[in-house]
Amino acid sequence: QVPLVESGGGSVQSGGSLRLSCATSAYSIRNYCIGWFRRVPGGERERIAIIDSDGVRQYASSVKGRFTISRDTAKNTLDLQMTSLKPEDTAAYYCAVDAGRAVWCSESFSDFTDWGRGTQVTVSS
Repeated sequence: QVPLVESGGGSVQSGGSLRLSCATSAYSIRNYCIGWFRRVPGGERERIAIIDSDGVRQYASSVKGRFTISRDTAKNTLDLQMTSLKPEDTAAYYCAVDAGRAVWCSESFSDFTDWGRGTQVTVSS
């Protein structure tokens, strides 16, 4: 059973918006560091946005001001609202949780213990 399931990817033109969602029945998302990564073919996973148990959010400089991470503790879902999308945002996007941390979230993808299978986002110019 996949612990995290992403949805909401797709194709959009430059300047457009998409909203990704991550659902999990394996974790209570309010209790852990949880967030979004992305990877382009041949590249490493890049941390995009993280939220910790205190609600503190961190963003990569490449997406700050354009992407917003949020969580719905009632539904136990994690969202990523993406606006002003650029072709360089094209990637596979993954939801991940660090089951060993609630705060002081790691910047390294290798510290995140469980992952979804990803959803593709393609931005055309």
